[in-house]
Amino acid sequence: MNRWKIPAWLEKEVRERDKACVYCGVAFATDAPHASRASWEHIINDAKIVTRENIALCCRACNSSKGVSDLAAWLESAYCKRRGITALTVAEVIQEAIGRASSVEK
Repeated sequence: MNRWKIPAWLEKEVRERDKACVYCGVAFATDAPHASRASWEHIINDAKIVTRENIALCCRACNSSKGVSDLAAWLESAYCKRRGITALTVAEVIQEAIGRASSVEK
């Protein structure tokens, strides 16, 4: 288990799935600028939800911008508009989270 309480099996699975930021698509590299490095993300901001559907890797810039914002609200932010991030451009794991949230709201 890592320091964010993500089990090793899940960390391995997410690292294999998310080779680029799930929001903006920037590829991760250890020699990349700080803002482009990978960081752990709870898609739904609840640290108790540690599942493959809620844990992802995103760049530090997107993670910092999103903070504790609701995903749908953040996707409407100036940051996302400036960077061309929309519900249609994000990774599949994020699109699925949006779909689950939409079905709960109905």
